[in-house]
Amino acid sequence: MSRSSAARIDNEPAGEDQHQYLTFHSSGELFAMPIARVREIIEFGNLTPVPLMPDFIRGVINIRGAVVPVVDLSARFGRAATQVGRRSCVIILEMPSTSGEITLLGVLVDAVSAVLNAGPDAIEPRPDFGAHIPSDFIEGMLAREDGFIIVLAVERVLALELRASVETSQPGMVAD
Repeated sequence: MSRSSAARIDNEPAGEDQHQYLTFHSSGELFAMPIARVREIIEFGNLTPVPLMPDFIRGVINIRGAVVPVVDLSARFGRAATQVGRRSCVIILEMPSTSGEITLLGVLVDAVSAVLNAGPDAIEPRPDFGAHIPSDFIEGMLAREDGFIIVLAVERVLALELRASVETSQPGMVAD
């Protein structure tokens, strides 16, 4: 990857030709996701476990009356469950449901880092090898001066079939 790609990532306000990415840590790695789906970031706590859910669903939380499932990103990648620490938090995402409405879904991560602005050509294609997560979960790579950030394909990480199983097992999960 060229230095010119790394130069297109900055912390200035996003221009018309730039996209914003939320960066965060999970299992010791730095990831990013488009900020457009992020509704809010909350402190981890008050999680209620739900029986018979996949191992990567840590439970549900109450967000202003809405029941929101929380996916442990590390466990979703086939790794050990996230060890909750002082900086652990839940990123609340707005995702389309199988019915076309918006569903809230939480993602447990080790820590949120920053919001980066990147030009449309700053994302390099995903590698075909060497990733520690399924390649379908990777949208691409953002180059920085000190390395790379894996940009997640949020829709694939939190696939429709996963969201459908959560919706059918928990009534009232669709947001207003």
